[in-house]
Amino acid sequence: MLQAASAATARPSWLDQWAGFATGLTIDQIPPDVIARTKQVLFDCIAAMSAGAQEPEMRRLTERLCRRSIGTCGVPVIGARRRAAPGTAAFLNGTAGTMLEIDEGNQFARGHPGIHVVPAVLSAAEELGSSGAEVLIAIVLGYEIGSRIGIASKLRVTMHPHGTWGTVGAAVAVARLNRASTEQMAEVINVSSTVGLATSRRTMLEGGTVRNSFAGFSNEIGLRAWDMVDAGFVGEADGVGTIYGTVISDQFEPEQMIAELGSRWEIARNYFKRHAACRYNHGALDALQNALAGVGELMADEIERIEVDTYIWAAQLNSPTPRNMLAAKFSLPFSLATTIVHGAATIGAFRDEARRDAATLVLASRITVREDPALTAMLPGLRPARLKIALKDGRVLSAEAMTNKGDTEDPYSAAEIEEKFHEVTGDVWNDDHRAAILSAVDGLTGAADMRSLSQMLAV
Repeated sequence: MLQAASAATARPSWLDQWAGFATGLTIDQIPPDVIARTKQVLFDCIAAMSAGAQEPEMRRLTERLCRRSIGTCGVPVIGARRRAAPGTAAFLNGTAGTMLEIDEGNQFARGHPGIHVVPAVLSAAEELGSSGAEVLIAIVLGYEIGSRIGIASKLRVTMHPHGTWGTVGAAVAVARLNRASTEQMAEVINVSSTVGLATSRRTMLEGGTVRNSFAGFSNEIGLRAWDMVDAGFVGEADGVGTIYGTVISDQFEPEQMIAELGSRWEIARNYFKRHAACRYNHGALDALQNALAGVGELMADEIERIEVDTYIWAAQLNSPTPRNMLAAKFSLPFSLATTIVHGAATIGAFRDEARRDAATLVLASRITVREDPALTAMLPGLRPARLKIALKDGRVLSAEAMTNKGDTEDPYSAAEIEEKFHEVTGDVWNDDHRAAILSAVDGLTGAADMRSLSQMLAV
């Protein structure tokens, strides 16, 4: 029989330090390069949301939920030319942002902090009339605490990280926009940590598209967590420690929550993606580009077989016959095959027509993926892959990649990140509109409110 605790759990010291940090941070305390990266994360998330909103199931879900919302009032459902209540918009935008597996992420947190925070921030800022500087601070803080929980814990291998610590990130960002007191900030961290989702990693492996909603729920729950705390609800003394130390993870290192706090910024250690596929595939896709660099175009029927050695998480993505677009993005054989057939791992290279392409499927069946424990041991700092292509004429092409292009260790240039924005949003907005969005994001530091950017995102 369980015995009652003999004494109440004490609130951890890191939580008080974090609450003070989050309520006291000013825009001048954030280094210029971190501000610049935050703006990139913002427009990268906007691109992912706007493009994801065009998917058939997102269109249907948006139509259904907006009918129940508040008509032409509210905040933008980005890429849908609709407005909705803040919670509905945050949910739809967060869900759309993960539809195409093109949003930014953080390798140290082992997840995607940005898309768990930005939709909630945009919804709250619109309603509150927040300044551009306040928005940037909120994104930085939400990204920071979500990432640090991911770093301090190691989720069970059966869990998907979406919908877990991102809820805390969204809640902290929203609390900051609402000018929470230090005590309220500590409480919102505790409350939001206990209302995240119990997610399944198998969703991504099987193409269970419910997985795309996990980030949407995190954003909506983050808004609700602040409402609860502001209304007087309280959590347990150490919600983060309980959830991430005993419930969905057996290991939580509280010292990681404050290590170099205020000098090491997690948003500045992020990665951006150009391949529209699971990041676990990117090492092999980058190795493929390296192998083909001096060869020119290579036809699928010229290839006898492809062998890939990589780390454990990538090696598990070994199904050559994905059942839908999401499963295709989490299939390393298909990702390599469709890249060869289409020339790049673009958004279109994973749609249903491409997924049914006979040449792609035949080539995918000739691709073998293996784990190399020595490569697994290099995680999380490196994401290595070795690739060997045996051609029917007897030639063998080989290459390796130790980091993913776009990682902190091998970053894309500012021009390349903007190029991605234009590429991903090309079917949503025209050239002038895309340029205006980028200009508005760039000018946020001195913007009195979000009205101009919001108007652009609503069309």
